[in-house]
Amino acid sequence: MTDSPSTATAADRLEAGVADVHVPEPSADSEALLLKLGLVLPVIGVVLILIAWWQAAGSKYVADQMPMLISGGIFGLALIIVGLGLFIRFSLARLLRFWLARLVVEQQAQTDRMVDALARIESAVRDATTDVPVVVQVNEKSDAKA
Repeated sequence: MTDSPSTATAADRLEAGVADVHVPEPSADSEALLLKLGLVLPVIGVVLILIAWWQAAGSKYVADQMPMLISGGIFGLALIIVGLGLFIRFSLARLLRFWLARLVVEQQAQTDRMVDALARIESAVRDATTDVPVVVQVNEKSDAKA
């Protein structure tokens, strides 16, 4: 922009400000990796719990069973919780992004319909100021997509 700040309009200043903002692209690769990790960790956790149970079941003494169950069971449970947390977080993020994009598209379509309706009303009012009779057509479209 070559305009000086005093002669630039608000729209020009806004456009220049938006152009200066750098928003990094979200990394889809890391998100997909963490989503897959959220699927794999619970499986590993269940396997660890089963291994700990199998080893503890082979021992006759409770003193020998407890360390196996604690180490394998608690670590396996922790992996299950972390994995489910990752999976739920990234699944909800994907769902909410899709929902927001759909909301934006539907809002844009509604805005377009409102602009068209206002243009027809403006035209009808402009024509009404003359002595010619006015006939206003209302186009009712059924929204089967909604």
